[in-house]
Order: sequence, then structure tokens, then C-alpha cells
Amino acid sequence: MELLFLGTGTSTGVPQIGCKCKVCTSSDARDKRLRASVLITEGNTRILIDCGPDLRQQLIHHKIDYLSGVLLTHEHYDHVGGLDDVRPLGETQLYAEKKVLGIIKRNMPYCFAENSYPGVPKIQLNEITENKFVINNQVIQPVRIMHAALPILGFRFGIIAYLTDVKTIDDKSFDLLKDLDILVINALRMTKHISHLSVEEAIRIAIRIGAKQTYFTHISHDMGLHEEVDKQFPDNIHLSYDGLKLIV
Repeated sequence: MELLFLGTGTSTGVPQIGCKCKVCTSSDARDKRLRASVLITEGNTRILIDCGPDLRQQLIHHKIDYLSGVLLTHEHYDHVGGLDDVRPLGETQLYAEKKVLGIIKRNMPYCFAENSYPGVPKIQLNEITENKFVINNQVIQPVRIMHAALPILGFRFGIIAYLTDVKTIDDKSFDLLKDLDILVINALRMTKHISHLSVEEAIRIAIRIGAKQTYFTHISHDMGLHEEVDKQFPDNIHLSYDGLKLIV
């Protein structure tokens, strides 16, 4: 199984528009962060998690020309804003909770009209819950997490779990995250935030989950330079970066 980080930035991306801080002006490619998204590949199955407003750029850069399915963690624009860009890929199977699918239909009515015009994205809506489901032969376990007061989903694929926009996790969901080789979880910045984990909070959760390796994503320019920050973590905890590929 392969996990490819298409984007590791928060909602503003890095560099942030108009910012002249040392991170936003860094020449290190690891400090250039598109909006958070990953691609999971197993054999001929390619599953995209989230499709933010940088999706077109991400698909072109990585030469991605087909998807077996698209999973949405939640409805915020930095996680769904690129959905229209799937149109060249043919029919897209979209998987999300009922509320999220309703918001997609409301925001993109031209895709779901009875007599839609030629060229609109062909999107098939698939409602998921907290129960396991399958795309091709890939079993996926949704994991309930909280983005401040908003219930959203993370996803587990065997020994890999992807959790973004987390603020809190309950005991039931922790039970679904045992025996992981790879945990991907958000860590926005060093200081606390109302709806995202800080580094300290993310490390505390990573230690409780106990994955062999943990990678932080959904990173703000306030985190600091990749070169400096990554050295501060325990040996099995890392800052991810755009283009990082993990083979499990």
C-alpha cells in the first residue's frame, strides 16, 4: 500500500497570501504546502481523501488520471473546493456522510440536475456511516472525530489511518486506532487553536494511539520551518510535506 501526500497545508496554504514571514519566503520545497489531501494506492485501486481547491494542480503534478473513489472527511471548502476538477476523470464515486452529500448537491446543483448540460462532472453520491465499507477490494473503516463541535470522519485502511482537522477523539474511536503502522494526524501550529490540534496536543494523541510512525499534516505557516521543527520531535514522529510517499 502506498500513501502519497498531495497537500499538507491548512486552509490558507503555505505560503499564505501577502505574508513575508520566514516560512512563507522559505526556499525549502518542504515549506510549500498545498491544501491537505492524500492518495491511497493499493494495486489498481486509487482512493483520494479530500479534494481541496488545489486539486487540479495536485492531479497534474502527480500525473493522476483515474480515481477509484473520493472520500470526504467533511464539508469545509479547503476539503471539497476542487471537486469540480474531477470532470476529466470520467464518472467519480464520491463517499461521504449524508449531511456532507447534501451540501455538495446544494453547492454543485449543475452536476445533479435531471437534464444536466454536457461536460459537467459525473459524480455518483455514496452515503457512508461509521460502518466499514469497501471500494474495490479495499476495506475502509470510518473513524468518528470532532473538529471543535463539528462531527467529521477520519479513515482507516488496514494499518494506515488518516485523521485531519481533529480537535478531540473519544474512547470508542481510539479503540478503532489500535495496532497502526502509520498514523497521519493534523498538527496546525505550536500554539493552541479552537478547532485544530496544536503540536503538543497532537503528540499526546499520537503517543496514546501508539502507531509505529506518525506524520503531522494540515500545517500552518505558524508552525515554523520544516528543517527546524522536524528535528524537535521524537524519532517516530515527523512533519509531512507535499510529495512525501510512504510505502507500507
